[in-house]
Amino acid sequence: MPTLVLDPQPAEIDDLLARRRESGIDRWDEVWEGVLHMIPPPSHKHQLIASRLHRLLGPLVDDAGLELTGEVGIGSDERDYRAPDLAVHRPADVEAQWHPTAALVVEIVSPNDKTWDKLDFYAAHGVDELLIVDPQVRAVHWLGLAGGEYRPLERSGLIELSRDDLAAWITWP
Repeated sequence: MPTLVLDPQPAEIDDLLARRRESGIDRWDEVWEGVLHMIPPPSHKHQLIASRLHRLLGPLVDDAGLELTGEVGIGSDERDYRAPDLAVHRPADVEAQWHPTAALVVEIVSPNDKTWDKLDFYAAHGVDELLIVDPQVRAVHWLGLAGGEYRPLERSGLIELSRDDLAAWITWP
């Protein structure tokens, strides 16, 4: 749940943020228009899906001349970014710490997360395709950006893969 803390923030908040940084647990945090979202570490099931997707998508991404990464910051700076589970970039997209866009982002739905609330952000940043994988219901949603909105796709326009083929290939935990 996001919490807005106005400046100056209490020392307890600074201490909490320092502890999160020191332990490395802040690596999953996101900032939405200046509001810090402290996201818990992913579950074992979530990470299994991420690992399997990385292995499945990797060769197809390579064949398309694109680059597959794990979590990266999509956005312009530390005041407004999202960190998808996986991202596919055109080689020219990967110059800086903050990636202004991506060709494709992969979000794996966790209980009580806000994956579906990120669509407007990704559209505003020109992310061509979204792949949303929901292990709870064993569903794959592939969306393409058209006219500033995401619409369902049967198959990717970036890599040689359909939504249904990917859903069939995933070994669901």
